[in-house]
Amino acid sequence: MSIRIDTVVTRGGDAGQTSLGDGQRVSKSSARIEAMGCLDELNAVVGLLQTQTKAGCVVRQELQQVQNLLFDMGADLCQPDGPKTEKARRVTGQVVVHLERWIEQLRQKQAPLTSFVLPGGSVAAAWAHLARTQVRTTERRVVALAQQETVNPELLKILNRLSDYFFVLARHFNADGQDDILWTPG
Repeated sequence: MSIRIDTVVTRGGDAGQTSLGDGQRVSKSSARIEAMGCLDELNAVVGLLQTQTKAGCVVRQELQQVQNLLFDMGADLCQPDGPKTEKARRVTGQVVVHLERWIEQLRQKQAPLTSFVLPGGSVAAAWAHLARTQVRTTERRVVALAQQETVNPELLKILNRLSDYFFVLARHFNADGQDDILWTPG
């Protein structure tokens, strides 16, 4: 797939509307655009998290793959079901398998939890927790959209796994849980 962007300023959205992948014009406040915007915000957080990793490390490579996945998910959402998009490229459930493998690889090194974990610890862990919460925001927006329109069901599965991934990644950045900040009730 080749993409060429010759201009950034188009003025096409000046009246509060934008175009979907099928050419349809919709309000920037629509549920679909809100879900896509949340994916974009999540991608920015993942970019910040990536700055806390060392070049060449496995986690940095995984985060790069996550960023590309988030773009793929946005492209999927940008193509509502219809005659103009029946050949649209959709994200598949194979992604879930990869995420589950990453989660298990990280989790195996971590001590079992004895309490809820508070966001924080190292800077990288705090960013991973922020990514986790942004995934949950995105998930809620995609669920809201799915209640109104058809959405690829794989997207919700992927978002659910991404939240798990960022949770175990936060623990990884906190010395595999040793430096986690645990909730102390009361």
